[in-house]
Amino acid sequence: MRAHNLKHYQASAAAITGALIATLAPGIDAALAQSYPVKAVRVVVPFPAGGGIDAVARLLAPKLSDGLGQPVVIDNRSGASGTVGTEAVAKSPPDGYTLLATFASHAQNASLYPKLGYDTVKDFAPITLIATVPNILVVNPALPVKTVKDLIALAKKRPGEILYASIGNGTPSHLSAELFDSMAGIKMTHVAYKGAAPSIIALISGETQLTFTTVLVAMPHIKSSRLRALGVASLKRAAVLPELPTIDEAGVRGYESNAWYGFLAPAKTPQPILDQLHREMVKAIQLPDVRDNLKNQGAEPVAGTPREFAVIINDEIEKWRKVVQAAGIKAD
Repeated sequence: MRAHNLKHYQASAAAITGALIATLAPGIDAALAQSYPVKAVRVVVPFPAGGGIDAVARLLAPKLSDGLGQPVVIDNRSGASGTVGTEAVAKSPPDGYTLLATFASHAQNASLYPKLGYDTVKDFAPITLIATVPNILVVNPALPVKTVKDLIALAKKRPGEILYASIGNGTPSHLSAELFDSMAGIKMTHVAYKGAAPSIIALISGETQLTFTTVLVAMPHIKSSRLRALGVASLKRAAVLPELPTIDEAGVRGYESNAWYGFLAPAKTPQPILDQLHREMVKAIQLPDVRDNLKNQGAEPVAGTPREFAVIINDEIEKWRKVVQAAGIKAD
């Protein structure tokens, strides 16, 4: 066979094969969905046990197990601000048996880690946003401020003197404060700690003066008067603290820094399987005991569509990229 005829034959064969695969793909996906699941589903939580997203994943796991008819197992694979477990999911077979339970740092890591082993958007298929959790600005009561406006005025008089605690360099609490600094036109000094507990202890002791944390973490200390709440970082007031104004209402217009929890699957997971997972997760989130549990943690149940979740992730990536670049933040 002549060379040009061979090339023509190979091209034709490739075209026919591609067309055949495209024709059969919907049928293959449907067949996979009809048999799915036939074994346990693993949910990777890329953080240690005991954190917010871990608690949410463990809350939903038995409900999903009931709906899917198979065990749903939580696998904590922590490291590098969640990127270790996230990469493991990105490289898992796209068959619906390995899922990712993650939160806001998933979008923030896209800017903090220039050499991630995965693409934050392209390597994942959104399933649903589970809930949002407003962050809250709290201060040590010894700091002579009672409102957000008081804090801004004091920070302008004492640039760089007010110390704010975070749960680590490049973490949501760090980025929330940097966003506040830039939007309020002030400059505070960052002090990083290794986790929420030591950062709160430092704040209560007076080692630092303020922090941004979740409502869940802050509430016990607000009730005991060991911390003073100045504002909620969402655009609407928190249901558990309805009397507390938002930072937006307090004068920093447009300020918003929410934590959120969501589920993702590896990219190229068959659509029927994604649809099934979405249906079961929405059912679970809508159960009264699940909703009550989430609300008790200061979270607002969502159960949105995959498309809505994808838009949120993209918006969050762009929002925090600007903050990271402007402040020159680098992950440890």
